[in-house]
Amino acid sequence: MHISWLGNTAVKIQVKPFDKDVTIVIDPYKPEKGSFPRSLTPDIGLYTKGEKDSITLSGDPFVLDTPGECETKGVLITTVQSEKAEDIKIRLDAEQMSVGHLGLANKQLTEKELEVLADVDILLIPVGGDDCYDAQTAAKAATSIEPKIIIPIAFKSDNNTNARPVEDFLKEMGVASTAPEKKFIIKKKNLPTEETQVIVLAKE
Repeated sequence: MHISWLGNTAVKIQVKPFDKDVTIVIDPYKPEKGSFPRSLTPDIGLYTKGEKDSITLSGDPFVLDTPGECETKGVLITTVQSEKAEDIKIRLDAEQMSVGHLGLANKQLTEKELEVLADVDILLIPVGGDDCYDAQTAAKAATSIEPKIIIPIAFKSDNNTNARPVEDFLKEMGVASTAPEKKFIIKKKNLPTEETQVIVLAKE
């Protein structure tokens, strides 16, 4: 599994459930400023707050932006309604690993949300405090899910200069600041088994 951060809540995930790579893009919303791809060609496009303001998704991707559960291209997708009626949170299961994406969450998770998201292996969580969790509330939400790996998103970048820097979240989690990785690559056998690991990605 390969995970890249595109800015704001946008991420690209590449998995290989069978003999073919499957590319998943979550939240490819066109930002008001900063660099961002003009178009992408994923196999699956997922949106936490509807398709409005999305960049072009080329090809013929499977698209989902409503609550529900389905399997496509070897990926199990489970979505649950968020605090706003039109928003969702996302869980993906592929390569015997699970990934949770909270979109621009700004409230602590409900029991219904935790039923879907609790114990995911990898959690993509907003931490920048601009219309979403700040460092403290993000840390609290992450603790309620207990993932093996946390990847902060929606922190300060050229797309969102009003957000707080990721260092605030790292400090809250008691993690030393390290150089961001361009891409995170993980296999099930390499998931941490004891302490939760925080991985910071550089914006692609």
